[in-house]
Amino acid sequence: MDSTRPYQRHHYRVPLPAQYPAMFSDTKTIAEGKVMNLTVFGCAIECAGAAPRRTTLRVRLILPDQAQSLPVEEAEVRWIQGNRMGLQFHKVERAADFRLHGFVWDRMLERLRTIAQEVLSTS
Repeated sequence: MDSTRPYQRHHYRVPLPAQYPAMFSDTKTIAEGKVMNLTVFGCAIECAGAAPRRTTLRVRLILPDQAQSLPVEEAEVRWIQGNRMGLQFHKVERAADFRLHGFVWDRMLERLRTIAQEVLSTS
């Protein structure tokens, strides 16, 4: 009997104040969407036509304050909800991985500062 476990997140997700463009492709399709949240291990993309679960995609994230798009060589579609799909990154080249970690870290610090200011202002 094949038992399946629902996909669960294990890492901090950066809720993005604005959605950023993304392009993705497989062997047959090239499409675009908007990155809704992001971790160093994956992201959620809103798009017109989500790829089927377990599809392997190449992805380019268009992040702010970055001179070049951030390439993800291999990402797997882990879940689909309506017009959103969750991707898990499997292969990111070293330089792109450093950029991704830096971007997520900076957004996480911004979020923590905002939360701290809100707490202090209500005290």
